[in-house]
Amino acid sequence: MLITLRNAILRTTNCIKMLHAKCMSTAVPKEEKVKVSGCNINYVKVGKGSHNLICLPGALGTIWTDYKPQIEGIDKNDFTLVAWDPPGYGKSRPPMKQFDVDFYEKDADYAFNFMKALNIPKYSILGWSDGGITGIIHAAKYPETVQKLVIWGSNSFMLPHELEMLKKIKDIKLWSKKMRQPMIDVYGEELFAKYWSKWVEGMENLFNKKDGNICSELLKDVKCPTLILYGEKDPLVDRVHVSHLHTHIEGSRIHLYPDGKHNIHISYAEDFNKKVQDFLQSP
Repeated sequence: MLITLRNAILRTTNCIKMLHAKCMSTAVPKEEKVKVSGCNINYVKVGKGSHNLICLPGALGTIWTDYKPQIEGIDKNDFTLVAWDPPGYGKSRPPMKQFDVDFYEKDADYAFNFMKALNIPKYSILGWSDGGITGIIHAAKYPETVQKLVIWGSNSFMLPHELEMLKKIKDIKLWSKKMRQPMIDVYGEELFAKYWSKWVEGMENLFNKKDGNICSELLKDVKCPTLILYGEKDPLVDRVHVSHLHTHIEGSRIHLYPDGKHNIHISYAEDFNKKVQDFLQSP
């Protein structure tokens, strides 16, 4: 009788522990702020692993619009993940971002100083789209801080037809509701429309002033192990960028998603997270 009762108590205790662990794993991380170069940066930090990661969102992107599947899915025992609203985006406002020709480089400097403010001297970078460009520049400028680099949907230069595609989607009313709504939730419809329009104009200005070059001259300076992922049906980034990045970033690796589009980290979240973790943990 006593043994049966003890076993029942142990089972109940284990169930409570498992439930508690599950609740902890699904709890919404607390957003915090830290001042960096005059801007209050909004961020979340999750996990207790020794390998630190910084997640860099795409254009106008934020913690939750761009990295929810990674915040929830990356192994928190092996990794500590930091995701931010880049300066001028999301809750890291004011000030509003100015899309000057060097705004990617400014974001790379912000990311370096941001991680320094968090007292994280060494980390790997996950960069999507614009965030991948920022990540490339960061890895090239601050090689002593970057363990590994993972980029997808990114390019180091712009082709004329890519710029024309951006012009065609300058009006957010042409976006699908599924793609438009998360950004409207962050910025409100009026501000999002204006902000996106300014981003497209910034890209057009960059294209004209730099002959389409964004950061190609820095690829040779990326010395850390690099993984380039790409959705082969990406409507925004031409597949030529994959071979260009792979050719000019020494020792880089490629993984392709044949049916993937621009946001493969969301559409293929489970597989994406596994492949990224395997790369980060490889020798």
